[in-house]
Amino acid sequence: MVIANALGMRGAGAMLLNLAGYTKALQWDLDAFTPEECTAVREWVEQGGGLLLISDHAPTGSAARRLAAQFGVDMSNWFTEDDQHSDPDAYSFLIFSRGNGLLLGHPVTEGRNAGERVQRVVTFNGQALKGVAGSTPFLNLAPSAREYPFRESTFAEGRPAAGRAQGIALSFGKGRVVVLGEAAMLSAQVFRVAGREIRLGMEYPGCDNRQLALNIMHWLSGLTN
Repeated sequence: MVIANALGMRGAGAMLLNLAGYTKALQWDLDAFTPEECTAVREWVEQGGGLLLISDHAPTGSAARRLAAQFGVDMSNWFTEDDQHSDPDAYSFLIFSRGNGLLLGHPVTEGRNAGERVQRVVTFNGQALKGVAGSTPFLNLAPSAREYPFRESTFAEGRPAAGRAQGIALSFGKGRVVVLGEAAMLSAQVFRVAGREIRLGMEYPGCDNRQLALNIMHWLSGLTN
């Protein structure tokens, strides 16, 4: 099962209010799932299902928070930046690599052989996650990472994101779960802003995001142990 940036009606309304200038709507409590739906997904995974739950910064983090909590994962719903481990032109383009020590070992990063081994993943803003004991934070945020309640927050409004992650994997009963705190990493986007070409997700130069997507599916399906 793949759930990507679920919003629900309240979440969609919050996004419209944000576009209209009422930014505080992004931090409302917004549940995209009923308690019954959360229970159904949890029990299905527990019996052997594989879940990929992708939820970005506000308001999608708030919308999926209840479902993530079923698996012991906390979603901050804030906006994440790191001026020490990012694209020099954009602190919100976060780099997780073997070289900087933020890409950690797990079947989703190691793959089934050397050819599938992930070396570098790039994410694009997103939120910070905290997993339950026994889970693996394979996209680990550095001590220099910070998160902010709104996209245009001041530094003083932010807080450290150390000890949190943007990618977490865990076993749950007979099943498996991967939670991602950023959605664009598994997309493929090319667009132009002021005459400059911007590439995001799998189109970003020099990243292994495509291989990460394949490895995640291999692990969730049981192809990789």
